[in-house]
Amino acid sequence: MPELPDVVVYIEHLTTRVVGQPLERIRLATPFLVRSVDPPVGEAQGRRVVGLRRLGKRIVLELEGELFLVFHLMIAGRFHWRPPRARPPGKVGLAAFEFPSGTLVLTEASSRKRASLHVVRGAAALAAHDAGGLEVLDADLAAFRAALTRESHTLKRALTDPRLLSGIGNAYGDEILHRARLSPVRLTRHLGEEEIARLHRAAQETLREWTERLRREAGARFPERVTAFRDGMAVHGRYRQPCPDCGAPVQRIAYAENETNYCARCQTGGVLLADRSLSRLLKSDWPRSLDELDEASRSPIPSSGTRP
Repeated sequence: MPELPDVVVYIEHLTTRVVGQPLERIRLATPFLVRSVDPPVGEAQGRRVVGLRRLGKRIVLELEGELFLVFHLMIAGRFHWRPPRARPPGKVGLAAFEFPSGTLVLTEASSRKRASLHVVRGAAALAAHDAGGLEVLDADLAAFRAALTRESHTLKRALTDPRLLSGIGNAYGDEILHRARLSPVRLTRHLGEEEIARLHRAAQETLREWTERLRREAGARFPERVTAFRDGMAVHGRYRQPCPDCGAPVQRIAYAENETNYCARCQTGGVLLADRSLSRLLKSDWPRSLDELDEASRSPIPSSGTRP
């Protein structure tokens, strides 16, 4: 799912291309993209774009007359900039938004179509799409502490809860926790003041550094390679690969459609966190530490046909 750094770079590139231009035509490849009824999506056609903004992980196009197009790309939704009058492509195309200078194409490379577009009128209707999470890059330590500890959750859940903190998802949540040297399952209300300060600093540094890195990668080109798995990440998407800081193999906790990646040596004192599926399957054979994991990997597997 595109997170704060990706969304910021999308908005910067769209701003240079569409602000001040009329949205001439909207081509919908599927009616299921639009999740609102009133005002109808056709009212957006012909209106000039007056600005763009971010609401958490959502991208908002502001049109004349206080009309807003609110996009949530979810996991597999992506924007592409194409020549004028381009059509949505094949199976993955959701919509095309035509401007005089080019076409903004929305795709979703997934059989489960989750990306959405809401058309809303007025500031109050737009605010209803804001989950209310704190903008981490603008927050001082006191505000960050208040948001983080407002509810008792694991750190990974708190970082990715849009009601608490804005714009952080699975990928950058992993990276922030690795930089802060904190376990993803540590409870927020059990953190000390130094740990909260370390997490606050790690969150701001990680988000700023990756935003700048994505800007440099895109250059003047529209960002086409938007992914949660990037070269240079410390732990996210790097299961079993060496931690760049200590060399220990990156571990994971798998749940539903997501997973949390972490370094046991850097973040949990060498303790392996229980994976819900594998730990239940292996029970007492589940390794509890990096040392046990290393020992298990070195132990020969006895042959079933070997006689005593």
